[in-house]
Amino acid sequence: MNEQEDLLIDTNEYLKSGIHIGTKFKTKYMADFIYKTRPDGLSVLNLKKIDERIRIAVNFLVHYEPKDIFIVSRRENAWKALRQVQRLTGMRAIIGRYPPGILTNPHLETFTEPKVVVVCDPWTDKNAVNDALKIGVPIVAFCDTNNQSNNVDLVVPCNNKGKKSVGLLFYLLTRELLRKRGMLPAGEEMKEKIEDFTEE
Repeated sequence: MNEQEDLLIDTNEYLKSGIHIGTKFKTKYMADFIYKTRPDGLSVLNLKKIDERIRIAVNFLVHYEPKDIFIVSRRENAWKALRQVQRLTGMRAIIGRYPPGILTNPHLETFTEPKVVVVCDPWTDKNAVNDALKIGVPIVAFCDTNNQSNNVDLVVPCNNKGKKSVGLLFYLLTRELLRKRGMLPAGEEMKEKIEDFTEE
């Protein structure tokens, strides 16, 4: 079996999306996921590890009811993707500003008790990370080379800033979850395309 068949999607699709292109800054937390540093100083993430971690995230999330999974993104580049994920999988999305107290204050009308929290960036979504830590639920985070992941249970390394890479990430996560849940036959594609998950 060649390397190509091992990946969730054609290598060229991964490369085209820039999912592996990190930042010039790298933290010690992300060192294991970095393949090399380019001459221009940008860190390059290991594609195989990205692919592997998306699978691990899917295998982890499939054990939870969709309504018990919270996906958070303050950054606009994920909003279109989150709407699709919510519509197709039933997971709950918090798009834009994270409402304070939603996980920690039972007196709020919006109070909710997820069993797992997924964040698009542990830095911009730090309030959600902090609340998840307070209530003791696992945190899955999409982390770029500049992220600190010491409070995260499961790191999915990726370019979490690029529109195309975020779109591809959520496309794959959704497709694989639907397959695992038996809602999409193995080998079949969703009718939604990667573009449907990608901000213009």
